[in-house]
Amino acid sequence: MMARRNKLLVPEARAGLDQMKAELLKSSSPEQTKYEVAQEQGIPLKKGNNGDLATRDAGKIGGQIGGRMVKELIRRAQQQMEQDQK
Repeated sequence: MMARRNKLLVPEARAGLDQMKAELLKSSSPEQTKYEVAQEQGIPLKKGNNGDLATRDAGKIGGQIGGRMVKELIRRAQQQMEQDQK
């Protein structure tokens, strides 16, 4: 498994974020999500070293995953604020 470079402010949140990632992208598991997105995009992502992967292709994979997660987190925050106002 590759090392994670992003550091969470709350490391205990990792499991929840991984679960949300898999659910949003309808993936079989959080670990498989990036490979499934890459396959959908026609990007040759392999396990291990992907040093030959173009930056543009890596961005297509990460952008799709991160973008959906950010949208979902915003939706949940808005929903919580609406509930708090009631």
